Amino acid sequence: MRIENGGPHIGHECLVLFPFDDRSLPYQNGVELKLYGHTAPCGTTPRVLEPGDPGDPDSLRAIYYGSVHRVEDQLYMWYLGQDHDQGWFSRVCLATSRDGRTWHKPDLGLVEYKGSRRNNLVDLHQGHVHVQSCVVFHDPDDPEPARRFKMVYQTRIYDWRFAAAFSADGISWMPHPDNPVGYWLEMAGGMRFNDCYFLTGQGGNHARRLRNLVTYTSYDFEDWSSASVLGMQRSGGDRLFHAWQGTAGKQIHLGAALWNRSNVMLGFYGMWNGHPSNDRRLVVMHLGLAVTNDGLHYREPIPDYPIVSAAEDGWEVLPDTRTSDNYPSLIQGQGFENIGEETLFWYAPWPEQASDGIRVASWPRDRLGSFKPYLDQRMASRGDSHVISAPIDLEGRPARLSLNVDGRGEHWQVRCSVLDERMRPLPGFTAADCRPVAAGLAEPVTWAGGLDAIPPTQGRIRLRVDFGGIRPEDASLYALYLDPVA
Repeated sequence: MRIENGGPHIGHECLVLFPFDDRSLPYQNGVELKLYGHTAPCGTTPRVLEPGDPGDPDSLRAIYYGSVHRVEDQLYMWYLGQDHDQGWFSRVCLATSRDGRTWHKPDLGLVEYKGSRRNNLVDLHQGHVHVQSCVVFHDPDDPEPARRFKMVYQTRIYDWRFAAAFSADGISWMPHPDNPVGYWLEMAGGMRFNDCYFLTGQGGNHARRLRNLVTYTSYDFEDWSSASVLGMQRSGGDRLFHAWQGTAGKQIHLGAALWNRSNVMLGFYGMWNGHPSNDRRLVVMHLGLAVTNDGLHYREPIPDYPIVSAAEDGWEVLPDTRTSDNYPSLIQGQGFENIGEETLFWYAPWPEQASDGIRVASWPRDRLGSFKPYLDQRMASRGDSHVISAPIDLEGRPARLSLNVDGRGEHWQVRCSVLDERMRPLPGFTAADCRPVAAGLAEPVTWAGGLDAIPPTQGRIRLRVDFGGIRPEDASLYALYLDPVA
């Protein structure tokens, strides 16, 4: 199926329409967008992976300049470890988990460290080079088994230009013979979309070298675009935008961690807020939410909204580091996952010297934002609160619709209708035909006569959601899911 939301004109196996994606749900009447940020008052966010024991390669710091991916029936986390003996020297380590909260550091037996191979170091240059950051891609369907895992990493041996490596198992890595394959980039996220690899970070050769979100692309993971795309910037009309400003002002740190949800991609970016004095000790950095439909151009649903707040997160005891680093700031790594009824995202304190372990933020599944009706006198003549989607082409296949919806009490209703492209209801699929949708994470939508699938039509359709009842304002709509009928 296809949706006309400003992204490439490609087919998707399924669609997810989030309230914060105003290209997929552009028509809105009497609704308000709410985002639900993760906060951790007084340092209550759990540290799910901590530095290792004395003598381990991550005994000093576990740094999340890395990635999390599902590999068959478990999660892999690639992160950077530092010990007490070699100063500023990081190696890539691996941890595994079943639930995203309890992590195990396996003995991989690949790299000799302090006379033993009993450690969790992956084989990348046999641990002999300092790795500043890495982003891992997992391509289980790659026809070349040796390339089913791909890594972009930054190391000083290539003058900080990013390099590529390939692996069959995600543990033993073969660097590309022509490294470096790219350019100077401090990166934190990447994804594969529309048969192309997207890598985001801060860098590029754009004018006025601010920290902005930029993207490099490649179709084979070897030849990368020589120019980057400036995807989002925060300074805008700020007077500081017109000259290099050091640490001052609003900037974007390390690009964004990316979550490909087919017709929309979510990005968690470093929301750098620097003091006008340029005093680095006064930087505060939350994580913000940006979305894109083409993988290149990003927008903030609510500008400057912290989706993961740095306030008091782990700072009840100051990190054992330099006094200039004791400020609330976070780094995003590449890693999102829906597990059961939860959405999980991993992150850590920043700068690296303050990284006392990797944390996990959680939400009820896909409930990062919602539409909520609002009522005032202006609404009296405009009908019920409702939203309407962009045009959708089912491409000749029936599809089932389900909603992620919730509400307080019992005096609200949510109903769905199917429209043609000109917004005329299809017979049998009107709001009057629709049975009120129950609260749930993925509740199926049905219409009168037991209709539970939208039939293929001659033209494109739109989806409409109406809020009703005595107290429609008690309802919250978090997502619409459209899946093909097998």
